[in-house]
Amino acid sequence: MEKKVSIVIPCYNDVRYIETAVNSAFAQTYDCKEIIVVDDGSDQETKNILKNLKVKITHLITQENRGQAAARNLGISQARGEFILVLDSDDYFEPDFCKKAVSVLQNPKVSLVTCFARCFNEKTEWIYKPQGGSIENFLFSNASLGNAALFRKTDWQEVGGYDERMCQGWEDWEFYIRLLNAGGECFVIPEVLFNYRKRDNSTTKTANAHKYELYRYIFLKHKELYFENYSSTIDFFLDKVAFEEREKLKNLQRIDYRLGKKILYPLRAIKKIWK
Repeated sequence: MEKKVSIVIPCYNDVRYIETAVNSAFAQTYDCKEIIVVDDGSDQETKNILKNLKVKITHLITQENRGQAAARNLGISQARGEFILVLDSDDYFEPDFCKKAVSVLQNPKVSLVTCFARCFNEKTEWIYKPQGGSIENFLFSNASLGNAALFRKTDWQEVGGYDERMCQGWEDWEFYIRLLNAGGECFVIPEVLFNYRKRDNSTTKTANAHKYELYRYIFLKHKELYFENYSSTIDFFLDKVAFEEREKLKNLQRIDYRLGKKILYPLRAIKKIWK
């Protein structure tokens, strides 16, 4: 008997793309599935689209706006499937992802399944190949696709779900740290089975704007894990400092910086005379 997959899609004011996301979930060639959409306090226009999609949605759940982590947790808590597949409302899968990912997750040594992704925006596209692997590969970055991964509901329950305090992003990476620290590994299907839309107002961009706050939160929350990997942690920070120093030097050597410095020099000299 096939194990059911619950595809959980949080949605907040995504009138342009939610239909594509739901259609890609509905089109999965794996038959034993349900589609759960969590309306995270969307505007009326988005609610109208979701109403029109109800024929393809197994469960439509509505809550006040509480953020993506809370929306995922609510959807997963209502899921009837043994396996959970998360999907953001502006992205979409290729039809065979579920079938291939479920086959991989039959292996008890695997806790998380993802794949290669086609990343795109209005100007260009490229292929991203996450590293996957064990917890060691997740210490300093997300080695999976945060918005396209299959895992067991029981594992989600055991590690406490997504951290709803992480409203600025990276809640998926932090969840995977706990998931993989409990055992198992992340398997990456070496095929492009997911399409990731890069948007100017994406949660990824928001997270990058607050990355040092998020690093601090994650490292302190899991300080015992980072103490256990002390040498790697020190290397990570030193590499960060070295990279920033190189970037700073590179900017200082740029032609426009040097030209601007020459232009401003006489003005600064006059300003000093008149002080």
